[in-house]
Amino acid sequence: MTLSQRLAATAALIALPLLPAPATAQNTAEPAISAERLSADVRTLASDPFGGRAPGTPGEARTVEWLVAELGRIGLEPGGKDGQWTQPVPLVRTQLGTGHVSARIDGETMPLALGQDIYMSTLRPVPAIEVDNAPMVFVGHGVTAPEREWDDFKDADLTGKVAVFLVNDPDFHADPGDPADGRFGGRAMTYYGRWTYKFEEAARRGAIAALIVHETPGAGYGWATVTAPGGENFDVAGAENRLALQGWLSGEAATRLFAAGGHDLAALSTAARLPDFRPVDLGTTFSAALPVEHELLMSANVLAKLPGTTRPDEVVLYGAHWDAYGEGEPGAQGRTIRPGANDDALGVAGLLEIARAFKAGPAPERTIAFGFWTAEERGLLGSETYAKDPAWPAAQTVANITLDILNTGGPAKDVLLVGQGQSTMEDLLGAAADAQGRTVTPEMLPERGLFYRADHFSLAKRGVPTLLFMAISGEPDLVAGGREAGQAWLEGYMACYHQTCDAWTPQLDFTGAAEDTQLAYEVGRDIADGTAWPVWKEGSEFRQIREESRAGQ
Repeated sequence: MTLSQRLAATAALIALPLLPAPATAQNTAEPAISAERLSADVRTLASDPFGGRAPGTPGEARTVEWLVAELGRIGLEPGGKDGQWTQPVPLVRTQLGTGHVSARIDGETMPLALGQDIYMSTLRPVPAIEVDNAPMVFVGHGVTAPEREWDDFKDADLTGKVAVFLVNDPDFHADPGDPADGRFGGRAMTYYGRWTYKFEEAARRGAIAALIVHETPGAGYGWATVTAPGGENFDVAGAENRLALQGWLSGEAATRLFAAGGHDLAALSTAARLPDFRPVDLGTTFSAALPVEHELLMSANVLAKLPGTTRPDEVVLYGAHWDAYGEGEPGAQGRTIRPGANDDALGVAGLLEIARAFKAGPAPERTIAFGFWTAEERGLLGSETYAKDPAWPAAQTVANITLDILNTGGPAKDVLLVGQGQSTMEDLLGAAADAQGRTVTPEMLPERGLFYRADHFSLAKRGVPTLLFMAISGEPDLVAGGREAGQAWLEGYMACYHQTCDAWTPQLDFTGAAEDTQLAYEVGRDIADGTAWPVWKEGSEFRQIREESRAGQ
């Protein structure tokens, strides 16, 4: 069967909704973005035939074929190299099996129950992982930041050891006047607070494993989210210098383990807020013997474009990730598929609506491109692969706008801004929101580090100014019920984050999501039909990267 035949068969099987093309904001007072179509596309992508859209599964094949069919029907062109719709993303999938995990203190063994006391995965494609009595070392927050005059490691040798970290930044729990207070932005998480940084730093220093002590406020999510992958992990094929094991200790298990070695976790956590903190040998060793299943698989990003009329080499890139978590343990209703309706089928649906709006309106002066990324849930692997080998160089990418989890609680009086003070993109957002009669509210949960947790970060690291729409950054001020209702929506959604209940239901209200998608469209339209280049603001860690990138043109 040819590709076109497979696409036609897929479309027929899924019964794609054929809704009329939206009118554009330039030609009508009606919004260009359709809440009904958002709902229809999410319902399709989150349906059982897509199997939770995990990379390398039949669900991926169905998703990619559906996307290509829909993009072609909208009238976009392939955006990949050599006229392709897709960009290959070779991945390694690993799956830890069950086995022995324990700590040993003064000759006594403390079993650690997988999924309850400890959660781990590996990025090494090997038959088994064995760690035999590796010393455990507490490294505080594990931050080396010369520009902030902070070094938690003090040249400690971690070779062959297990590094134990606190989550978030040294100043997350700091009291006013503490030496750490404000050193890392207060409650706003920096990249140093992210688990990705901590695991990378442990690997750079020769550790055999790394464990982060979990606490919900500092992590930004509960233990159920930590354990949701079920020991599965993904990496870009061919990657080197990976830890044998990486994962999390529950707060309760960590408290017991520290106490067994004669240490007080709370006291050491307080000490870790001081710049003169030094790593502490816990007097404990760690052992694990776990089988590993691994396979090489080929995943794909989907790329599309609408060429610009006068400056086609200058690109406004929209992004969302198509992947979710596939199948896992049964949820409360007995379902095993984790459909990722909001995370991020809704973002994908939003990009499709934006594409329809651009196609229906005047042709843009700059090229409008769309990246549907794979393996975001596995560490931004798809967008990172793209950023390393882009269809449009970073220096020619004028801006990136990313949609990842939108408000399904109803229309809101405001839109949430993630990463306030980073770039002039927020000024464009403010103007667009004002035209809607809405306001911009800075993220209310900066401790979640959302600016470093979505696919736009892969572009930001290359200097591209970005704007992230992510509704879990705080409670929206809903038209019906205000912030109290917004908090109820947020708490309800977070209970389903990465779970089987992140599913399409008739009760979801896509009106607010349509309003935010409209903002994303209007910001992009403004950039596409203008000559200005958004810039990073003074103090942004990405400003110099952009200046050097643009200077090289």
